[in-house]
Amino acid sequence: MQTYFQHFSTSISNIELPKKFTFPFYYEPHPLCKLAANEVQNYLQTQTDFEHNFGLDSSKIGLVIGKMFGVLVVQNSQNKLGYITAVSGKLAEKNIHKLFVPPVFNMLVKDSYFIQEEAVLNKINHTIERLEKNNKYRELSKLLIAETKKATIDIQEKKEALKAAKKERKARRENAKNMLSNEAYIIFEKELSKESIEAKYFFNNVSRYWKHTINALENKLAVFTNEIEYLKKQRKTKSAALQQYLFEQYRFLNSKKEVKNLLQIFSETSEHNIPAGSGECAAPKLLQYAFLHDLKPIAMAEFWWGQSPNKEIRKHQQYYPACQGKCKPILTHMLKGIKLDTNPMLVNPAIGKELEIIFEDEDLLVVYKPEDFLSVPGIHIQDSVYTRIKQQVKNITGPIIIHRLDMATSGLLVLAKNKKAHKNIQSQFINKSIKKRYTALLDGIVNKDSGTINLPLRVDLEDRPRQMVCYEHGKPAETKWEVIERKNGKTKVYFYPITGRTHQLRIHASHTLGLNTPIIGDDLYGKKLKRLYLHSDTLEFTHPITKQKMKFYKEAEF
Repeated sequence: MQTYFQHFSTSISNIELPKKFTFPFYYEPHPLCKLAANEVQNYLQTQTDFEHNFGLDSSKIGLVIGKMFGVLVVQNSQNKLGYITAVSGKLAEKNIHKLFVPPVFNMLVKDSYFIQEEAVLNKINHTIERLEKNNKYRELSKLLIAETKKATIDIQEKKEALKAAKKERKARRENAKNMLSNEAYIIFEKELSKESIEAKYFFNNVSRYWKHTINALENKLAVFTNEIEYLKKQRKTKSAALQQYLFEQYRFLNSKKEVKNLLQIFSETSEHNIPAGSGECAAPKLLQYAFLHDLKPIAMAEFWWGQSPNKEIRKHQQYYPACQGKCKPILTHMLKGIKLDTNPMLVNPAIGKELEIIFEDEDLLVVYKPEDFLSVPGIHIQDSVYTRIKQQVKNITGPIIIHRLDMATSGLLVLAKNKKAHKNIQSQFINKSIKKRYTALLDGIVNKDSGTINLPLRVDLEDRPRQMVCYEHGKPAETKWEVIERKNGKTKVYFYPITGRTHQLRIHASHTLGLNTPIIGDDLYGKKLKRLYLHSDTLEFTHPITKQKMKFYKEAEF
């Protein structure tokens, strides 16, 4: 049987083992993980075992797909340290590779139930496609659309004519009352009734004509549509059954050898929908192999290899935490009973930090918020600008918070001391009459001097709180920028956000379609450091009561 346990190629005797296992959703890679990752990356640079276009070699053709790889430092039954490695999803259209541990469930085994059912679904898809491309079907579909449109217009015109004729008869009737004798008026009334009946009869004939015409076309088209509808229902049923089968086959172990499949794992979450690709990420593969082969997990890390996708931000060779949507429920089960590093989301980073009040009057406050300080209370941490100000400022009412800064961002915030001030300044934000400027230090050289970035953003549903670029469902996000200094391989810029989307400046800086240069210290879209080098330095607005123009500036401390 093939073993995937790898010995370190260099000495690790001087590296101290971690006291607890990696908290997988926010971590700094352990030195052993970095060493293992370097060895895997050296292999990826020189290997000839498979062909895959990561987008790193411009001479390669074909679809570019970057991949997430993981390393798990383990201890075997002989107490020897080594590591195993895995890749998320398929690699080169295969699940089994020389270096990377196998999937939790290999759906690509020859003649497997999945392969057979997939072939059936593919056959159904091809039949539907053939029917939908049939010339007769297309001609009938176009003709039905055209005739339905003509029918709608014609019937509407006749309906309007019917109403106009009725109105005209009413006018004639009113005139006739004063002009005709009783006997003549009775005869005239009968003539009007006859006109009304004939008009309605004509309108009904037109409606019947179009109904007959449309029904005849629909009947001809039904030869195709009935079969297409039947095949689509069959496809839906078979696809759902196959998905259910797969969910049951993905069975995950933990250190106690307890087993749960995907259905059981996600039934315990608030969202019971199982994201596509669950169980195919590197982290579950690594832990599954370790538990199956009695390898003790010591530390884990995952890195991206290749070109960044168009939507998410992934930088070549950079480390990333496990995703929240697909991996968190699975890893919660798999890591049960293992002591983990402290979840930093449970630690208040604002302890020992103070808010500086820049300006205060009866209606508003302008404060300087340090980095790593929440604007509003979080799920786990209540300490924030909101709670501090509510405790410190007497006679303050209303919502207080008008706008926010990310926890990691430092800078100026304007706060309202009453509802009237809050409503007024909030309107200024909505109308975009408030001017804001940010200073950021970017991890690289930006060659252009200025510009505008327009990249629509939405939350990454499978990995909150990360945001992603999405032209289909994203909200418009616009940022103007200018370079103010280039020094020591870094670029200092001013950002002028026109919109205020979550993580807007961070993504616009880091994304390949933006500046492609992450902000230093960005733990989501760049590399984690002691702080995020993003600072809101300027704030301009109109005082809600005095209508005086107000401008505040706080220089960035970097």
